[in-house]
Amino acid sequence: MKITSPQNKNKSRRRPLNTNMLIALVFFGLIILGTALLTLPVSSRDGKSCGVLTAVFTATSSTCVTGLALRDTWTQWSGFGQCVIITLIEIGGLGFMSMASFVIFGLKRRVSMSQQMVIAQSIGADDMNDAIRVQKRMLLGCVGAELAGALVLTIRFIGDYGFAKALKLGLFHSISAFCNAGFDIFGFETPGESMIPFNRDPAVMLTLSALIIIGGIGFLVWDEIFRIRSPKKWSVYTKLVLFTSAGLLLAGTALISLTEWCNPETMGEMSVPEKILAAFFQSVTSRTAGFDALGQGTMTEGGKAVTMFLMLIGGSSGSTAGGLKTVTFIVIVLFLISRMKGNGMVCAFGRMIPSSQVLNALTIFGVVTLLSFFGGAVICATSPISFTDGLFEAVSAIATVGLTTGITPSLSLAGKILMIVYMFFGRVGILTISLGFLREKPSAQKIKFADTNLLIG
Repeated sequence: MKITSPQNKNKSRRRPLNTNMLIALVFFGLIILGTALLTLPVSSRDGKSCGVLTAVFTATSSTCVTGLALRDTWTQWSGFGQCVIITLIEIGGLGFMSMASFVIFGLKRRVSMSQQMVIAQSIGADDMNDAIRVQKRMLLGCVGAELAGALVLTIRFIGDYGFAKALKLGLFHSISAFCNAGFDIFGFETPGESMIPFNRDPAVMLTLSALIIIGGIGFLVWDEIFRIRSPKKWSVYTKLVLFTSAGLLLAGTALISLTEWCNPETMGEMSVPEKILAAFFQSVTSRTAGFDALGQGTMTEGGKAVTMFLMLIGGSSGSTAGGLKTVTFIVIVLFLISRMKGNGMVCAFGRMIPSSQVLNALTIFGVVTLLSFFGGAVICATSPISFTDGLFEAVSAIATVGLTTGITPSLSLAGKILMIVYMFFGRVGILTISLGFLREKPSAQKIKFADTNLLIG
């Protein structure tokens, strides 16, 4: 008879670390490291420590590519502090495994199965064997897009600020836009105004829009488009992402134009082409980018409502964007249309969507929506802020957008802590923990209860 020692028994019971938990722990570690660096006096422009709360808030917002800030990025942070912020944005936007992959691929080492699992989940891939190939192309594509955006922005800014400063502005804002972060360093012009000084500039607005859209579409979609040139052969997922993204951009532009067209505080004084450009950029940036080109606090109530709706949806899975995700949204819409017709099947492009995935979409929608309203209520109760602005802030945090009506610095301590938690959950929770639980196979029911009929509606 084989005798198992206590040490071997403990080892046999030890479970491998869940990949979702690993991603969450690494993101948490990055926030702690970023907080420590930003707390240093050298990170602040005045040479004095900003304090732990400001540092942890900024580090969380940077790592979770949100963009909410207690203080203006240029005014508060030195060159070193800005480097820390943009590094956290890059790692948080592309995923920490992207950075690890640079080392793995650079050393030409064999990628283990556990590493493949982490890489697959960090980019939203279901096929582990396909993850490495997607990751290589993703890294090349991301770097290429960011450099192209930086080049265009540098050329645009060089006449106003000189080569050195234009290059810094170009690189920082290209990375921030592609990673859907929304941090800006134009505070030397007017602190806190983000992209408002450039809202009539097509070169800046369209370049940032292109970077935001490319970063928010999703790595897997771009990989499929690159590999399969015929749209007829694209997967249902890719078709849904492209169809929904285009529809949201057009609908968002139309609704923002409708609500803000005559508002003298936002678009009222612009020409018609400038209004269309501003409305389009607002539609783009609301889906998790966070650059403000209109002044969210001066928007009409209708404009804020449209913006919150777009923020809640966000970008696509496996991208730099946050929110519920485009396919989650369109699956819920298709489900509602199907149920209103009395049809039990949810179909898209001639294929049926499994009921389990519909339930997953509804679960994520329910959780995020309830948390958003709870956050808005807490902010409203603890700070002298209207419920609309409080809800706007909560949605912005949990969807990792970064747009604000200007209330972030005036939040109570409880409100600031809640926003930190929401930003972390919005990036890590929705990206890994929530979806990870939804992908697990449900345990067998040991007890089955009798059915009952309820009156619904």
